[in-house]
Amino acid sequence: MNSAARRSGGGLLEGFYRVIMRRNSVYVTFIIAGAFVGERAVDYGVQKLWEYNNVGKRYEDISVLGQRPAEE
Repeated sequence: MNSAARRSGGGLLEGFYRVIMRRNSVYVTFIIAGAFVGERAVDYGVQKLWEYNNVGKRYEDISVLGQRPAEE
């Protein structure tokens, strides 16, 4: 590796280290925020998959449930 490449800032991992992992407080915040965002994404994806696989079987999809019979 030549000295010009070392002075130019390095690669993607070195940039990641400089921005995120250099200070412990920033690293911990990054991990906690990533876990929160990841949990929300997985929850949303599983919910949409469940709804897709159960179309027509859910309470909201059955129109006659919860209606009172018409009195004659």
